[in-house]
Amino acid sequence: MAGIERIAIPGVKHIIAVASGKGGVGKSTVSSNLAVSLAREGYKVALVDADIYGPSVPKMFDLEDAHPLVNSENGKEIMYPIEKYGMKIMSIGFFTRKDQGLIWRGSMAANAIMQLFENTQWGEIDYMIVDFPPGTGDIQLTTMQKLKLDGVIMVTTPQEIAVNDARKAASMFGNVDLNVPIFGVVENMSWFTPKEHPEEKYYIFGKGGGNILAQELKTALIAQVPLIAEVGEAADKGLSVFDQSNAEVIVAFEKIVAGLVDEISKTAKS
Repeated sequence: MAGIERIAIPGVKHIIAVASGKGGVGKSTVSSNLAVSLAREGYKVALVDADIYGPSVPKMFDLEDAHPLVNSENGKEIMYPIEKYGMKIMSIGFFTRKDQGLIWRGSMAANAIMQLFENTQWGEIDYMIVDFPPGTGDIQLTTMQKLKLDGVIMVTTPQEIAVNDARKAASMFGNVDLNVPIFGVVENMSWFTPKEHPEEKYYIFGKGGGNILAQELKTALIAQVPLIAEVGEAADKGLSVFDQSNAEVIVAFEKIVAGLVDEISKTAKS
């Protein structure tokens, strides 16, 4: 893989992947709300749902019935992303039925994801957030080999099994032939706070896993996102965390944005 010349997407300044070692840790929730948070800060944002086999972004934005415009231009099909919350969104889920499971081999899935990147008319974008599938499969490898990724944010929950899987996934990004910087760790579902008792914290998934992972990867624990019922309810209704009033969660995503922008700034100066 050494010596591969990665391509740049016209108009896109920075591409950041959000990854996890296993499913169920809230990676898509983090990806989606990070993108919304960046857009609220005034940046031009794109969100790419790269989870070919389990796209959840259309549901999370109440866009399951959305169909992107597709035009034939100079003998090539060009797709136009769906826009919501002031950002541009693209997902394979826009082109399949919500009850349809894809039974593609790895090469087909990898080709499909590259078409989402290369055949979409993005325009000018400051930050493109890529919601990777969990694990270390063809989608991640193809994207890292072919695109110029600025870095990745690792998402885990506090419990040991999630940290173990995140650790294995993170090793892929540090591979000498891929060498994608890890910008930091986001620990999701860090504690549970009942709505009726906002001052209380219950560490139902354990404690400290995100910090352990960040130390091992020699990176920062960017934020801890609490497990709040309203966040899941908002996602099910196609709403962002900013559509519900839990200040603690909003502050957590503002920290993620600040950490990401800071890392991008450091990279630009180095």
